[in-house]
Amino acid sequence: MWPLDTSQKEVLGFAVSCRVLTLVLQALFNAIIPDHHAEAFSPPRLAPSGSVDQLVESLLGGLSRWDAEHFLFIAEHGYLYEHNFAFFPGFPLVLLVGTELLRPLWGLLSLRSCLLISVASLNSLFSVLAALALHDLGCLVLRCPRQAFYGALLFCLSPANVFLAAGYSEALFALLTFSALGQLERGRSWTSGLLFALATGVRSNGLVNVGFLVHSQCRGFFSSLMVRNPLRQLLKLMGSVFLSVLTLSLPFALFQYYAYTQFCLPGSAYPIPKPLLQLAVDKGYRIIGGNEPPWCSWELPLIYSYIQDIYWNVGFLRYYELKQVPNFLLAAPVAILVAWATWTYVTTHPWLCLTLGMQRSKNKETPEKPDPGFLSPRVFVYLVHAAVLLLFGSLCMHVQLTCFRIKNRC
Repeated sequence: MWPLDTSQKEVLGFAVSCRVLTLVLQALFNAIIPDHHAEAFSPPRLAPSGSVDQLVESLLGGLSRWDAEHFLFIAEHGYLYEHNFAFFPGFPLVLLVGTELLRPLWGLLSLRSCLLISVASLNSLFSVLAALALHDLGCLVLRCPRQAFYGALLFCLSPANVFLAAGYSEALFALLTFSALGQLERGRSWTSGLLFALATGVRSNGLVNVGFLVHSQCRGFFSSLMVRNPLRQLLKLMGSVFLSVLTLSLPFALFQYYAYTQFCLPGSAYPIPKPLLQLAVDKGYRIIGGNEPPWCSWELPLIYSYIQDIYWNVGFLRYYELKQVPNFLLAAPVAILVAWATWTYVTTHPWLCLTLGMQRSKNKETPEKPDPGFLSPRVFVYLVHAAVLLLFGSLCMHVQLTCFRIKNRC
């Protein structure tokens, strides 16, 4: 990837321009458009704010709305409330590293202001690097530099791209995921697995990336059957699949165990500032050291599943309500695009799809020249990933968020 060629330099320049424009526009609209007072998480500010803090808030406060407030709160206070555990620790830890780099400004700025500056600078960096990583991945998979270039530009221009600038974990997750896929396409499974594991520590849906590793390992297994000992290769495949699942699930499992120790084991409580304690009383938030939550008695006590069910109302067909029709219309273009792409690919490569991307043609003796671009055999696993995300998300998740993730990952 380094040094950059002409196409990569163009992607870099375009991505940087988009980031700068996004930050300028959000500061402008944050100043002229009043905030919508939604029933979102909004904790009280504990530290006094000076004139410089107020300036930072007026310029970058728009990056802290909705879920971003959770990440900023976790970085500043830790995991105090039960529903905070829906947000994984990777991104808050990175924000704290960013505030350490701003240590010379600590006497001038509050911790929240430092966190806002970290959000703006780090997410801008992550999103630019993610665009470069996506361009690199596109060149490897599509074997068509022009399509890879346009794909990276569309990634930068996506309307949902505002979440890559805001205090969300999407930019870091995209960078880690695209980089991991690029390493996997180069045959570097261990490096890819490590990056995938880091991505899982940033967002829970990183768990589904294990499909890329398993598919790559199965392809290697079938391609080596004719020249190597089948039993030995089968044992090697089973071992590599087990290690892949273990590696990617370890961050998720450790985080769930940490939540269990905080809520379900005695002696985990620690002092909570009175304003934050009062917020828990007013809003009905469960805090560490309070009554034991019901999920502690489950056979598999996963706080994440409980939070998605109780706090976010995520479940099978729960989003299918008349009032959600506008959100389904919002998601319709991406849903139609993925459905059309899936149909086009399946009808073009029926045998490849029947063999799950392992064999392109019934005729093994006559190898065909790989198609460049979207119809390349390498695209199969990515298309399956997008189709599964769309199907599962449309049935079990908030559909507009599902299509946003598809746009920024597939």
